[in-house]
Amino acid sequence: MDQNTIDEGKTLGLVAYLTLIGTLIAFFMNREKPNPFTAFHIRQGLGLGILYMIIAYVVSSLNSMMASMSFWIFFSILFFYGLFGAITGKLNKIPLIGDFFQKTFKSIGQ
Repeated sequence: MDQNTIDEGKTLGLVAYLTLIGTLIAFFMNREKPNPFTAFHIRQGLGLGILYMIIAYVVSSLNSMMASMSFWIFFSILFFYGLFGAITGKLNKIPLIGDFFQKTFKSIGQ
């Protein structure tokens, strides 16, 4: 991937990590002129958003402050890791689950 492609996709790559609405905005804006860098970060952001909602549902049923705080810290680190990759122009996969997101949402951005 060349530097021009990365530079063009940075803004939408960043937007892809800003809630699921941001992911949808980036997805629909990327459909007009597909950018592989943006598509990569859309897949990562979508996977994180969906996983966040699933795990948040489970953690909220535990009614434990310690579990909730651990959950928030863990997901904050993952979101900032992806966000930092989008800002710096790198294709950093989310640790442990990034490959799964790329395979599961491979049809996005093609």
